[in-house]
Amino acid sequence: MEKIKKALVVFLALAMLLGTASGCRRAERGLTIEQGVLIMATNADFPPYEFWQDGRIVGIDPEIAEAIAQRLGLRLRIDDMEFAAVLGSVAAGRADMAMAGLTVTPERMQTFDFSTSYATGVQVIIVRDGSPIGSKDDLTRQGVNWDIGVQLSTTGDLYTTWDLEDEGLATIHRFSRGSDAVQALLTGRVDAVVIDNEPARSFVAMNTGLHILATEFAVENYAIAFNRGSPLRDEVDRVLRELIADGTVQRIIDKYIRAD
Repeated sequence: MEKIKKALVVFLALAMLLGTASGCRRAERGLTIEQGVLIMATNADFPPYEFWQDGRIVGIDPEIAEAIAQRLGLRLRIDDMEFAAVLGSVAAGRADMAMAGLTVTPERMQTFDFSTSYATGVQVIIVRDGSPIGSKDDLTRQGVNWDIGVQLSTTGDLYTTWDLEDEGLATIHRFSRGSDAVQALLTGRVDAVVIDNEPARSFVAMNTGLHILATEFAVENYAIAFNRGSPLRDEVDRVLRELIADGTVQRIIDKYIRAD
């Protein structure tokens, strides 16, 4: 019996070792190569880049990702989650890449690799009609501590933290969804919301009594994020460049964002 127990322990140890090695190989080669599926992490509360419609996730990012997957001969799977978890999902190996209106920042570049930029985003300021806030300069006025709503872990969060909260000019209220920040603005819990221009336009169109200020808060470039050293990055970037060159990306953007 003792010999059987020892043999069983050795067998289990070998099985665990082989399983770990296999997992390492999968991590090195990327999830996609093993499964034939391109896994994209996103936060589908960011129209028109990604949002739910008729029971599925649509928008600029999903369509670009679908075009990439097709050219690579892969099936696209989109995992929706809180924005704060998107990059973590890639870092943990649960997703191949992240597309969620992601801005390339020096801080993110320390941990992740990025594709070529495929779109330009503008962070804007939403206020209630009749607000004393008429420009970004009003937010940086000394002696006034504004309450600013942002979506947690977005660049709106980062920029307002750096430019306003760290300077003692505002208190930043962080929400898991951009729509929650807008609701806080409607109910008077915050004085303004800083968010990307395109979802801002959608939120303002859906809610009366709000408008977007003419002056932007920041301008940024969107790209696809990958785990540092991912072998998938170069392949996806090659295809993305092709899609930009042949006009596919612009046609997708024009489908969701009107020139006016």
